Amino acid sequence: MLRGHKQTFPLLKERLEKDTPYIWVHVSSLGEFEQGRPVMEAIRESYPNAKILLTFFSPSGYEVRKNYPGADIICYLPFDTEKNATRFVELVNPKIVIFIKYDLWPNYLNAVAARNIPAYLVSAIFRKSQLFFKPYGKWYRSVLTCFSRIFVQDETSVELLKSIQINHVEKCGDTRFDRVKAICRQAKSLPLVEAFLNDDSFVIVAGSTWPADEDLILPYFLNNKNIKLILAPHEIHEEHLKFIEDQIGPSSIRYSQYTGINKDECRCLIMDCFGLLSSVYRYGNIAYIGGGFGVGIHNILEAAVYGLPIVFGPNFKRFKESRDLIDLEGARSIKDAASFSCLLDDWQKNSFTREQTGKKAAEFVQNQSGATACIMKVITNEVKL
Repeated sequence: MLRGHKQTFPLLKERLEKDTPYIWVHVSSLGEFEQGRPVMEAIRESYPNAKILLTFFSPSGYEVRKNYPGADIICYLPFDTEKNATRFVELVNPKIVIFIKYDLWPNYLNAVAARNIPAYLVSAIFRKSQLFFKPYGKWYRSVLTCFSRIFVQDETSVELLKSIQINHVEKCGDTRFDRVKAICRQAKSLPLVEAFLNDDSFVIVAGSTWPADEDLILPYFLNNKNIKLILAPHEIHEEHLKFIEDQIGPSSIRYSQYTGINKDECRCLIMDCFGLLSSVYRYGNIAYIGGGFGVGIHNILEAAVYGLPIVFGPNFKRFKESRDLIDLEGARSIKDAASFSCLLDDWQKNSFTREQTGKKAAEFVQNQSGATACIMKVITNEVKL
């Protein structure tokens, strides 16, 4: 990240085109990038003469998406000092600024506001526990006044902002729903996965799993010979992959080593690569989403869009979409190996219940989409380039 910071200003001086309008989009990391991607694609259509500058805070986002073709310039955003902010904003002179979700940089936003540049916060979500709403949060609240408009995900956020006299707010929802619908439409055909599943097996797709998740999944898989498992670990370093293989034995194979020839001997396909999970989900009968026994679950929408019933661990309450899906009975949370086994046994035996759960998950995604159109309608009405 520090090396990347040093390259930002030389890169901008080299790549910025004089007399070209730039729209600056800032994201924290990979998750926020996916949230901002539908907006960037809509910007291309709405402002064909403008170019997009995309900045990242986290290396985990930048390194994965530094070659994203939807942006014209991609770089790190140097640390939020007054000097860096002034230099950056004067150099880029953006016509529109868009920050995604929550990564607020006060000096940069003040520099933008001082130049009367329209700025928007997209897909934000606010909680009462945040600094904005504390008696000592006055300075931090002032950052929110730098935005021309704040687009939030839910009515709770609208009401919280009103309580601190922030009224330039629109409830548009979460752009991630638009993103997963686009991913679903563009899903890749995976011939090796199709070869692996070329029978009547019951298929579990376990995505972004950690060891605590695998401690539940692998024993159940080994005790149920009619199941095939597609396992996509969150960490795919060699040590972890070998640990999984040792647990499963000869009935597992890595995706990178699979040829389709030895399919009769393999019941577990280990996805030892990035970028395919969102396409893999459509091959499953159910989806297990990892992270629920740690800091929190990973992306559940990529599975829900395909109409899969979803199961995850107990640490899900920080995420609005998981709470909503639980309430709508499109997902289930388990607390231990016993509850996991009980649920999976039921879903195997009772296809109607399983399919109804998946149907509710798909309907949830469909009903929540449309945030990008809502956001762009406001922006394009307010800013003409």
